[in-house]
Amino acid sequence: MGKINRSDIRKIRYAIQWAVFLIVIYSGYKFYLFTQALEQGLMPAVSRPPSVEGFMPIGALMSLKLWIAEGIFDLIHPAALVIFIGAILLAILLKKSFCSWICPVGALSDAVWKIGKRIFGKNFAIIKYIDYPLRSLKYILMAFFLYVIIIKMTPVQIAEFLNTPYWKVSDIKLLKFFTEMSLTTKITLGVLFGLSLLYKNFWCRYLCPYGGLLGLLSSISPVKIRRDKTKCIQCGLCTKNCPSLLPVDKKEFIHSPECTGCLTCVSHCPVRDALDAAIPNRKALRPEIFISAVVVLFFGLILIAKVTGKWHSSVSLDELRDLMPFIHTLAHP
Repeated sequence: MGKINRSDIRKIRYAIQWAVFLIVIYSGYKFYLFTQALEQGLMPAVSRPPSVEGFMPIGALMSLKLWIAEGIFDLIHPAALVIFIGAILLAILLKKSFCSWICPVGALSDAVWKIGKRIFGKNFAIIKYIDYPLRSLKYILMAFFLYVIIIKMTPVQIAEFLNTPYWKVSDIKLLKFFTEMSLTTKITLGVLFGLSLLYKNFWCRYLCPYGGLLGLLSSISPVKIRRDKTKCIQCGLCTKNCPSLLPVDKKEFIHSPECTGCLTCVSHCPVRDALDAAIPNRKALRPEIFISAVVVLFFGLILIAKVTGKWHSSVSLDELRDLMPFIHTLAHP
């Protein structure tokens, strides 16, 4: 990637985000066709797409603990673990960039509040004394999952769960959640959509435990948004355009776990070298270096997983076909 103009940063981010989004939509459609064929007792004309496992981070957290504790890499849904590891590595090295550059839910959330801004002429802000407690919700959810999986579940219990019929078809059960929505699910998603129209990134800001975990991990990232006070002209464009509502124009370094490393603030800064992603006490990272690092690290990890046989599920078509009649009755063990 050659040197880019700052005004092009957002275009590149949108291109990457929506490319991933379209890949996920296509994979979801293929997975639907795959599942339909199995239900009809036919040989699927398409293969089972591993990328849909990216929507199974709770199971991936269990798999990660088992891998670290016992050296056992889950081959039932290996892509879930690979994507989860990729998101964690990005958070530790390059801020919460998975959320702003890769995550399809983040792309959708970003689009919805922009639609809301067009409809209502602005996005609304929740007053601070309500905003702070609401933001804690995602950390409470995160803490619950970490407690249950990291503290309470033993590696033996995790290994037993990952070998159950429930886990083998958990991606299919997740598909059914969306294709056979209950009234409660429809109402909940409708409310979230409405709130997302009014408030920037409502789901990501207040409710996503995955983002909460990545945000906390990103606190140790060596890369921060850095403002050069000697060059800053206090135009306020960085703060005005920050999707995470951070006071960029008031800080020298942005340490907040809410910062996603989207570089939106950098792209709006009118003064050269006044605002950049940087490692403290070192030169700034040029935007093209930061973006290339995000893409190479995440998709390079997926390529390695494919080459080493840790991307496609080991569950056979015969196993899945035998389990399909029980798909609605299989419950979490």
